Amino acid sequence: MTGVRRVQSGSPWEEAFGFARAVAAGDRVVVGGTTSFRGDVLHGEGDPYEQAKAAFASAVEALGEFGLGADSVIRTRMYLTHARDVDEVGRAHREFFDSVRPVTTLVVVSGFVDPRILVEVELEAFREVPQGAPS
Repeated sequence: MTGVRRVQSGSPWEEAFGFARAVAAGDRVVVGGTTSFRGDVLHGEGDPYEQAKAAFASAVEALGEFGLGADSVIRTRMYLTHARDVDEVGRAHREFFDSVRPVTTLVVVSGFVDPRILVEVELEAFREVPQGAPS
């Protein structure tokens, strides 16, 4: 596909399920569901704030592959397993995006692939693409 670029993060699920961590198409870069796993290690086990911070850090790191950072984010989505964790996850979100103010969705879900995961996040970012330039 012309004008589309994909990057991998090395997650074993990317290979097993056949997906990319982030995809750039035109002026948008989207980062798929990102948790606090780094390799086989779950960071912040039992702590929704720490898991959210680690997940946002990994998602923003994926944007870095396209020369973007948190200031380019226009949409975030947060998935939590417990409504009780809204404030802690919201605090982590604010630390990353307070000055950016992206459109945000927060949903409580019944669970994730690994029951230790409390938070999963997605990002969508905008990037300037000069007219006629390849993506």
